[in-house]
Amino acid sequence: MYQRKRRRPVAEINVVPYIDVMLVLLIIFMVTAPIVSQGVKVELPQGSAESLPPDSKPPIVASIDAAGQYFLNTGSSSNSETMDLEQVSTEVGALIQLEPLRPVVVKADRTIPYESVIQLMISLQGAGVPAVGLMTDSPKEK
Repeated sequence: MYQRKRRRPVAEINVVPYIDVMLVLLIIFMVTAPIVSQGVKVELPQGSAESLPPDSKPPIVASIDAAGQYFLNTGSSSNSETMDLEQVSTEVGALIQLEPLRPVVVKADRTIPYESVIQLMISLQGAGVPAVGLMTDSPKEK
């Protein structure tokens, strides 16, 4: 008589489906990571900075001096009195509502902490400014 052999169960795990799932998750994370990242949007120049075109409207300049005081220059009038951060953002917000394409530039003293400049830029972004530029001096030739 013929006896049937008992088959032993195969103790192997097929890992190909797990690798497929892992690659799909990796692609999802790679696509969503740039979208989720938060921060102040600043377009930095790739090379040497170019000045604003001469036919453009005068920029709104938000300044921070060495003492950490805020000033606002709207182009038509220069405000020499100090302002707090909320006043600057309210005035810039009102000006941007009137002229949405007007450039906004931050002019800060080089000794100011980076945090103060970022707080000003966040405040301007909250006021509705789409893009903020940073004002610099031309490099001195030796």
